[in-house]
Amino acid sequence: MQWQPAAKLREQFLSYFEEKGSRRYPSFSLVPDDPTLLFTIAGMVPFKPYFLGLKTPEVTRATTAQKCVRTNDIDNVGRTARHHTFFEMLGNFSFGDYFKAEVIPWAWTFLTERVGLDPNRMYATVYRDDDEAADIWRNSVGLAADRVIRLGEEDNFWAAGPVGPCGPCSELLYDQGPAFSCGSPDCAPGCSCDRYLEIWNLVFMQFNRDEAGVLTPLPKKNIDTGMGLERLSSVVQQVKSDFETDLFRPLVDKACSLAGVSYGAGPGSDLAVRVIADHLRATAFMIADGILPSNEGTGYVLRRLLRRAVRFGRLLDLREPFLLELLPQVEATLADPYQELLRYRSTIAQVVDLEERRFGRTLEQGSDLLEQEIGCTKRSGGKELSGEVAFELYDTYGFPVELTEEMCSEAGLSVDQKGFAQAMERQKERARASSKQTCATMGSNAYTELADRQGPTVFLGYEMEEARGTVLALLRDGVLLDRAEEGETAEVVLDRTPFYAERGGQVGDQGTLSGEGLEAEVEDTVHPCGDLVAHRVRIRKGVLLPGATLEARVDGARRGDIRRHHTTTHLLHEALTQVLGDHVRQAGSLVSPEGLRFDYNHFAPLTPEQIQEVEDRVNEQVLKNLPVTTRETDLETAKALGAKALFEEKYGERVRVVSVEGYSTELCGGTHVCATGEIGLVKVHKDEGIGAGLRRIQATSGRASLRWSQEVSTVLRDVTSLLTVDPDALCEKTASLLEEHKALERKWRQALLQTELMRLDAVVMGRKRVGDVEVVISFYEDLDTDLLRQIGDQVKGRFPSSVSVLATKNAEKFLVVIMATDEAVAKGVHAGKLAKSLGALLGCNGGGKPQMAQVGGKFTTPLKGPLESVPQMVAEQMKG
Repeated sequence: MQWQPAAKLREQFLSYFEEKGSRRYPSFSLVPDDPTLLFTIAGMVPFKPYFLGLKTPEVTRATTAQKCVRTNDIDNVGRTARHHTFFEMLGNFSFGDYFKAEVIPWAWTFLTERVGLDPNRMYATVYRDDDEAADIWRNSVGLAADRVIRLGEEDNFWAAGPVGPCGPCSELLYDQGPAFSCGSPDCAPGCSCDRYLEIWNLVFMQFNRDEAGVLTPLPKKNIDTGMGLERLSSVVQQVKSDFETDLFRPLVDKACSLAGVSYGAGPGSDLAVRVIADHLRATAFMIADGILPSNEGTGYVLRRLLRRAVRFGRLLDLREPFLLELLPQVEATLADPYQELLRYRSTIAQVVDLEERRFGRTLEQGSDLLEQEIGCTKRSGGKELSGEVAFELYDTYGFPVELTEEMCSEAGLSVDQKGFAQAMERQKERARASSKQTCATMGSNAYTELADRQGPTVFLGYEMEEARGTVLALLRDGVLLDRAEEGETAEVVLDRTPFYAERGGQVGDQGTLSGEGLEAEVEDTVHPCGDLVAHRVRIRKGVLLPGATLEARVDGARRGDIRRHHTTTHLLHEALTQVLGDHVRQAGSLVSPEGLRFDYNHFAPLTPEQIQEVEDRVNEQVLKNLPVTTRETDLETAKALGAKALFEEKYGERVRVVSVEGYSTELCGGTHVCATGEIGLVKVHKDEGIGAGLRRIQATSGRASLRWSQEVSTVLRDVTSLLTVDPDALCEKTASLLEEHKALERKWRQALLQTELMRLDAVVMGRKRVGDVEVVISFYEDLDTDLLRQIGDQVKGRFPSSVSVLATKNAEKFLVVIMATDEAVAKGVHAGKLAKSLGALLGCNGGGKPQMAQVGGKFTTPLKGPLESVPQMVAEQMKG
């Protein structure tokens, strides 16, 4: 067998099945179009609708090298030769076309003739009752009967679920020789060790299983096969593990070089570089497919992989960020054929660097605290880390509980999962208790019945702002009314309306309803149920009755402001994509007459330069006065036009496509300007983070931007007049005043510190001695944290084995800083635990590191009593 690179094996496979009439598809995204899966976990996932009969395939034969991610065995990654989070699955698929008689000989020919595997080392497994497959292996392929192994359902029967398409499968095994054996006298094909290595699995999808478990032959039989490229490469390249193939070795060697270790020198360092190599490959591909770190879903998995890679780097003593230095090796081995690694190189690098630096700080702090807690647990003879401690690390320091479990396991401890879950639940209960949620009932039953009876409200607002409509129903608090009189409020349902009801981030219209002797103000317009529209009105004059015909007039000026802001969100979305990258996706919006709010996924704050560029790009389209057009079409056609859509949004068969000519295309049901020139000046006011991987831009256009400009001009005029400078000199003058202020503040702080230090002798005279530790307690009026710490440093300088408890208060709040010397910590003192205990007495939160911690809150409880209990707390800590 001749050594071959993985890239050649991949291409050989795809070309071979192209010769068999298969269409070669590029790899599909790691994020599947399947709500039951977080990731694409196998090559068949993108073709699942064809196998399930939900869609008709455009071809009957296909082949792919599919990117896959699995994290169910993440703890085994690096510990075994074969476990990975990211891997490539080579597959060929038949949708009611060829079946066993064709695919079994094809698979044998590919492995033995194209790849060059020794046929005398090959075995095949079949399902116990699959005589057809066994006969093909023996008679068509010529495999000896003792090399065709029958196994049970657990090994050789595939199913999409308890009910649905299923069928037997056949695995091809390769005997790697005694060096790979587990050593058991029972080691034979089917053993879980690496000697008889499964290379390829051929699934014969030929039955449908009903709820009773009865198997019925499918009218069209399908083929789904999967072969891991990493595993095939390890066999062909004759190495002991996937990590020694050319898919991994450059990455492994670079990681070893950075850490100053040699691969094979020890199990600890080998495990670390393997985990780093595996997780970084997965990370790069996930980011390239639009996944960003977050606290849920795919983003949570990405964050976990990145953090595990960083943590294993620390085990190799890689204290500074290092992952960026490894990304070129990922590109070198996989960018051909996966060009997305190059296309999104900048985004991948930025996300990896930012997340690594963020987590580095968390890891430093959390690891120190966890190691101390592990030490305390082991010294006391415990075998389990407290769930409260695990939760505090998670809640206070952002330290992942999985990492806590991993580090504890390495130290021979478990984690009290029940205690952790209880602490988490208590926090949720506190959050629920403190949240003041109100729920205004809409009378959903009445609205549902009305929608069923009357159907959707006809919306005329795309073409007009005035129209006549008939009152179908009046409601208040979900109850049908027979009339609404002057001064009262009601919810009015018309058969047709020009009023836009709140949806898709756009606020509802306001305006008036009028008729004979009637005037009503529309304060809001909503969708209480489906496409039914309800106008929330206040009767200004007359009596409103069901069946009345009314003139409905939208507030045109307000609608105009909303339209400008809505079209601006589309321009903004496209500009953000151009400036930041294709990973940008809309995550929500609010379009109102006063301005717009646009939420999007991104991993870092925008720089002032990026904000300026986004703003410039949007205003450039405004100045071009581009036509804005709309059309209704089906969803597939809209996607073919390149229309952007909200990922979470559910769309019907017909969709509305809004296009800014030559610039942006989106699915949208809102109201828009006819040309971008109507928008006027667009001004971005703020970019802020609103969650992990989520950001929010606030902006204005049109009249709102004009008002902002006028207000800024007024402020600028007033400030320059006050400082008696020209506008051009305002920044220079302000900087000078700030520097002068800082200099005066430094002098004042120094004088204040000297005053307090003069009192220090009197303070330390009253210290308490607890064993070999000096406990100094002092109270001050209106000092800040920095000054308290400087005083604490002075105490530490005088007493090498001491604890300082320094308190201050103002009219509303208090603060206590606790500082312990290293000698005191060595004797059992823990400032963070002291702060937590003190906080419990004062009715607030406290915590920190062993050497330094603090407690703070509203000044409602006298400090003297709790502070006087500190020496006793110290004594209890020192007892152990």
